[in-house]
Amino acid sequence: MYPTPFALERFFARHEFSARYLLSTSDCEGLAMADLLARAEPDLRERWERLHLGYTESQGLPELRAEIATLYERTDAAEILVAAPEEAVFLAMNALLEPGDQVICTFPGYQSLYQLALSIGCGVTLWKPTEPEGWRFDPGWLEQNLRPDTKLVVWNFPHNPTGALPAAEDFGRMVAAAAGVGAWVFSDEMYRLLEPSGDMRLPAAVDRYERAISLSGMSKVFGLAGLRIGWVASHDAHLLQRINTLKDYTTICSSAPSELLALMALRSRDEVVATHRDRVGRNIQAARGFFDRHASRFSWIPPRAGTVCFPRLVPEAPGVGEPAAGRGGAEQFCEHVLRDTGVLLLPSTVYGYGDDHFRVGLGREDFVAGLGALDVYLESLEGQTR
Repeated sequence: MYPTPFALERFFARHEFSARYLLSTSDCEGLAMADLLARAEPDLRERWERLHLGYTESQGLPELRAEIATLYERTDAAEILVAAPEEAVFLAMNALLEPGDQVICTFPGYQSLYQLALSIGCGVTLWKPTEPEGWRFDPGWLEQNLRPDTKLVVWNFPHNPTGALPAAEDFGRMVAAAAGVGAWVFSDEMYRLLEPSGDMRLPAAVDRYERAISLSGMSKVFGLAGLRIGWVASHDAHLLQRINTLKDYTTICSSAPSELLALMALRSRDEVVATHRDRVGRNIQAARGFFDRHASRFSWIPPRAGTVCFPRLVPEAPGVGEPAAGRGGAEQFCEHVLRDTGVLLLPSTVYGYGDDHFRVGLGREDFVAGLGALDVYLESLEGQTR
């Protein structure tokens, strides 16, 4: 199997480490090693100092899996398998799917969530949100499009790139619909815990349905993307064994330092997550002011949860393409912004979702500075078109 190139990852490979301002990334600000170690309990600090850099258990450090299990209502350490988040997607899809299987997946979204199924030879139906309804994913659509032979439903909430989060009633209908045909559910929950308030948080799918697999990790919510630590949670021991067996052909096991650092972060998660949640909240307010000032250029739906939003270019808006050439699409707009300001935005063409939107990431500390550079640029374009 050789999947279609991953457009988003290729885009970031070209630009992420050269752009001045990353105004499109979906992770939270990376924690400094010193800060993480300073938060660690004394026993973990001691373990860090005497850590031996040998192989680790393929399913994951037992203490780490036990700590991860506390994030769920009724999942224990034996039902957790540790892997890099993207690796976990790859392994789970290959463990679950066969050519000819029918899959439904939320779209737009992280490409591997549907591309791997296509590469395996599955039929994939894309489930699109309704933008005028605040990017709502209608459970009625899911109910109507599920078939008796649907093998897998894939969703991602809070949603990347729109920031959508279903109401609890809608989510309950989604779970019931999948259960009604006996389909598996692969629930990408990489942004779960970054809701503005706890009462908005949806339950993990694995806590509501026996045939659900919940994906999460340290990259987004915890600001520890460099650890390359994530996990899947499932009640199906046979499925976890299949995933673990496939993992023998990928990483085999995780990094010993990364597992211990992840354990430190999880044990101090209230403080870590609160810091990131507060930053995202401040950045949303800054974005609100920006989009209010530029309402003639952009249509913006604030995210309900998570770290990203998906503004739209207003048709025939001034100053969103080359001034001499008139309005361009989102891809052209993002290219010009990067060229002229060093601000990196992510056009919707990377998602294969038209040429009208772009993703904005709200989790970084220099967000306001990058937004300011974009503000100045747009004002200068307006001056050129007068």
